[in-house]
Amino acid sequence: MKFATFKRTAAAFALIAAATGAQAQDWKPKGPVKMMIAFSAGGGADTLGRLLAEEINTRYGWEIIPENAPGKGGLTAAVALKDEPVDGETIGVTVSEVLTYSIQTMRKPPYQLDDFTYISTLAGSQMGIIAKPARGWETLADVIAAAKGGEKITVGAMSQRLADATYVLGKNNGVEFTTVMTGGGKASLNAVVADDVDIGWSAGAQTAAVQAGEITNLASAEAEPLLMQPDAPLVQDFNLPYNFGIKFVVLAPAGIPQEAREAWEHHIAEILNDPESKLTQFTQRAFAGPNVVQGAALEAYLQDSYDAETALLDASAE
Repeated sequence: MKFATFKRTAAAFALIAAATGAQAQDWKPKGPVKMMIAFSAGGGADTLGRLLAEEINTRYGWEIIPENAPGKGGLTAAVALKDEPVDGETIGVTVSEVLTYSIQTMRKPPYQLDDFTYISTLAGSQMGIIAKPARGWETLADVIAAAKGGEKITVGAMSQRLADATYVLGKNNGVEFTTVMTGGGKASLNAVVADDVDIGWSAGAQTAAVQAGEITNLASAEAEPLLMQPDAPLVQDFNLPYNFGIKFVVLAPAGIPQEAREAWEHHIAEILNDPESKLTQFTQRAFAGPNVVQGAALEAYLQDSYDAETALLDASAE
């Protein structure tokens, strides 16, 4: 489904300057702000959300109360957030996949893209397909060759979207992989390390292990090379013409006041543009730095991602 009112644009940016309008400076919540975090405590979305809340509380005197609302891969939080008051005093933290892929897998989706106001991204993933160097595989080409030679290859995937990607990867290369569902990016990494699977998808949790030489990225599943291992080829080089990166997104119910949206955008951009902020420092450790996309550029990114997920789902159904 297309956004009802979003203006498409090719503009995109990594960091933006903080908004300077009087409305962004003047608006503030009348009481405590509910922050609904779509995943369990301890994960990337949870840490990002709680650090953002801490920074805003400290800098601007707001009171943001984070709440974990896990369930159904982020759908539970999205359904609940959609029906919250549209006063700017309830926000959510989720990942783009929940907005662009998950709803397309449901016969009667409980929400659509235009049910939310999209405030800002916080960080982007570093999605790769990983293996232990001891396996002797340098790139995904070696894995495909092994599968063509009759070796049974198991692949750890932390979402149905990546299970679909694994199927399409095999189909497009004339091989068949066995997908093993894992509980998240770190779980996928742990499964590779423990030899529970041969290869796996990981969205940045592999960074330290790659730097230590314990894990290698066989391919980048982003639209560009991985910062941690820029020599790894792209999955697009192996007949998988999609971008599997995700972004962590701050959002609110559709229809919040414009001055509230601008205030949120202003404060988030200001914090992530500060190299000394705890939030920025965490993104640098876990996600190769902050990623701030707002306004029309964010809306266009989500629409483009939605369209790409449609193509992936069509390919996986063939």
